[in-house]
Amino acid sequence: MAGKFARSWALMKASTGVLRSDKSLLVFPLLAGVCSVIVAASFLVPVVLAMVGHHADVDERHFSPLYYVVLFAFYLVQYFVIAFFNTALVGVALARLRGEPASMADGFALARSRVGSIFGYALIAATVGLLLRMLQERLGLIGRFVVGLLGLAWTVATFLVVPVLASEGIGPMDAVKRSAELLKGTWGENLIGNAGLGVVFGLVIFLVVLLFGALMVGAAATQSVVAMALTGALAVVAFILLGLVQSTLQGIYSAALYRYAEAGEVGGGFDQALLESAFRPKR
Repeated sequence: MAGKFARSWALMKASTGVLRSDKSLLVFPLLAGVCSVIVAASFLVPVVLAMVGHHADVDERHFSPLYYVVLFAFYLVQYFVIAFFNTALVGVALARLRGEPASMADGFALARSRVGSIFGYALIAATVGLLLRMLQERLGLIGRFVVGLLGLAWTVATFLVVPVLASEGIGPMDAVKRSAELLKGTWGENLIGNAGLGVVFGLVIFLVVLLFGALMVGAAATQSVVAMALTGALAVVAFILLGLVQSTLQGIYSAALYRYAEAGEVGGGFDQALLESAFRPKR
């Protein structure tokens, strides 16, 4: 476990080096987050109305067709927004890893040129997401656990879809197949252990929670509304920044993994031996 954590920390530092050279990459997940909030807000009322208006047995968690239609539309738009901005981010990251100049405008231009494939992938992802949601609503605890495993398998299989779409310009179904092919051949079961950015950020978030918790207790002790409000605002800003940095680093990391899996090259400050250990074939 210590070795995996150390490797994850090294990967995060290498990814940070790429981000440090182009801080504008943070704008992509920021815009994705803003658009996602707008999409969620716009679908909130239709989803609630669809849930309230259904006539099925609530205990059995069977909702009306209208509920699933609205939910599918929400998934479709949300997945499209996320995939669009991630494609722009990964496109710029891939260029940086190749040592080529690339701007935000180049990233958006690439995403616009792939908009058909991005929409197609969003359609596939929304269908899978809706099917998994329907299964979860109808199955018991064990069934939900199995559905969770299926969802994890889908996430693993599509881990490199966005870099494939950004780099190869193929259709959505071929991109899913290509992603699974690249991961299956060399990474396999080592995916979770070596993609440890989430573990690192989990620890950072825990420390931030402790810090702001202590600050909030201190502010409450002073009985100052201004101090408590300021502490809460700073905490929100800190968590937003952490989320942006994590999302950006994961995009850069996926671009580097794709580049290595597809061409056997790294670039952009990534250590070749480090990624070779991440791509260690299953014995």
